[in-house]
Amino acid sequence: MNSGAATIKTLHLSLGFLLLFVCGLARGRSAVPLPSLDEVLNSKVDLWGEAARRAPNGPSYEFFEPLLPPPRYVNADFHYYPIVLSAPNSLVKARIISNGSGINLRGGTRSWNDIGTPFTFRIGPDELRFGDILNRVQHPTLLQGYLPVVQIRYSHASEVYQLETFAATEPSLSKYGVVLVRFALVSGTNGLITVEADSPGARFSDGKLLNDRDEILAIFDPSWKWERKKAHAKVQSNLFATMTIYTRPATNPEPIDYESRQKTCIESWEKILAAGMRFHCPEPLVNNAFRNLIVQNFSLTFSNRLCYSAGNQYEKMYAAETSDAAVPLLWCGYAQDMRRFLPVILGLSDKRLPHHFAGHKLEALCEFYRQTHDLDFIKSLRPVWQKELDLLMTDRSAENGLLSKENYCTDIEVPVYSFPANAIGWSALRDMVVVLSDLGDSALSERVKSSAQDLRKNIFAAVEKNAAHATQPPFVPMALFYGEETHDPITHNRLGSYWDLVANYIIGSRIFLGTERELWIPRYFETHGGLLMGLTRSAATNHTFWTGTHRTNPLYGMRYNIDTLRRDDVVRALVGFYGMLAHGLTRN
Repeated sequence: MNSGAATIKTLHLSLGFLLLFVCGLARGRSAVPLPSLDEVLNSKVDLWGEAARRAPNGPSYEFFEPLLPPPRYVNADFHYYPIVLSAPNSLVKARIISNGSGINLRGGTRSWNDIGTPFTFRIGPDELRFGDILNRVQHPTLLQGYLPVVQIRYSHASEVYQLETFAATEPSLSKYGVVLVRFALVSGTNGLITVEADSPGARFSDGKLLNDRDEILAIFDPSWKWERKKAHAKVQSNLFATMTIYTRPATNPEPIDYESRQKTCIESWEKILAAGMRFHCPEPLVNNAFRNLIVQNFSLTFSNRLCYSAGNQYEKMYAAETSDAAVPLLWCGYAQDMRRFLPVILGLSDKRLPHHFAGHKLEALCEFYRQTHDLDFIKSLRPVWQKELDLLMTDRSAENGLLSKENYCTDIEVPVYSFPANAIGWSALRDMVVVLSDLGDSALSERVKSSAQDLRKNIFAAVEKNAAHATQPPFVPMALFYGEETHDPITHNRLGSYWDLVANYIIGSRIFLGTERELWIPRYFETHGGLLMGLTRSAATNHTFWTGTHRTNPLYGMRYNIDTLRRDDVVRALVGFYGMLAHGLTRN
């Protein structure tokens, strides 16, 4: 359902921030038979979400968890989704494949970047690859449920093996992307581990694997032997085999002690978590998800660049998605980190989506000011944000008063009068009025206020001319004055799938607040095939690297879900919340 390279896209803290509002005790499941998957996929109504709402005690994780298998597949040669291994904010990141088959394995497909030397793990006397048989792999777990120390178990013959790995957090090691791995035998008596490095010309010397420039690729403890160009070790329940992998080769290695490095890793992450807001509710899964989403954000940060992902085509920043991760960190008490993120966010640009970028950047700036009231910092950034403000005030079409045309979205490269860009642009202007007033620039504040009012008036006039009233509620196109067809059901084609994503920005802008149109888009989601378990649906006829036509893309449903809370639609909010925990986030 949620596969391809997008599986590893970090959902960031945005949707996870709902944890602050809607956690509750475990709830029961209705005894009434549930609709089948085919019925759910072909329905315009979220049948499983509605069933959860009718359950005796309402929606719960336990209700949604068994409905679908959790995603495993990604469009890479290693097939299973990878987990990022990184020290906080590190520039060098590694990956462990989630079935335990190796570290830094090559993706092969165009979507994935090669990082470091690939190490493949094999087990048993036959040296079969760790994790290759799906029903013998346990889902990866995290130490204490949230710390980035990954544990993976795999059954082979009469043995159960365990792999444990983490990224070193000391600066002297993290600059090389150092990863420590420990193999153990959970049950059985004859545990054999083999490690194979994909590095032509590599040689083994004194426990170290060196490349052809005599740089260190890995260090093995004394339990390992080098035979047939592979490292081999025996493990038992009380006899471990450890190794240290250098994602970036080094020349002067430090002494490595697994236990002490793990202790430092835990302390480093606990220190980061302690610096933010404390949060606790009766459900351990909720607490763990909240903490690990914060860990993930700092794992996906490259110095001051909070990226969408790592090791693939999404290792970059976007104005909306990066802000949607950074702002909730700000809400959670990480104002100092937002101070280093914000200048980078403001420096982002995309000629295809100038107003979309400008609006989201200014909204991040306004949110920072609302939380900190740090006028001096806002002043210091003025040369950057003033350009975005000027663009939103002046780049208007003489034809209809809207912001000039830009692409429908990043992936739909068709220039249109974008409703989301106009709505976000309007909300940015609205919020900048207060910032400018507090800066003492009352004249500009008044001009911005007037500009926002004019833009809202023009947006409403455009919606009046473009909305289709043949459906209930009326359909609102995202491409104004373009002739966008009514998407019914929403995911009937590729454009409809993207409508389902970007329409969330209209809800988030609250441009319709207090008008008869306020519920048009949320209710259209709910009644025309836009949701599954409260998660945003997405589909298309062209598969590319996707495995099927029916998918979810829950990242973009954040604004819809937050709006259910604003409207005090608690049960519907719980559907999205527990649906997210069960199937919008990676299991465990």
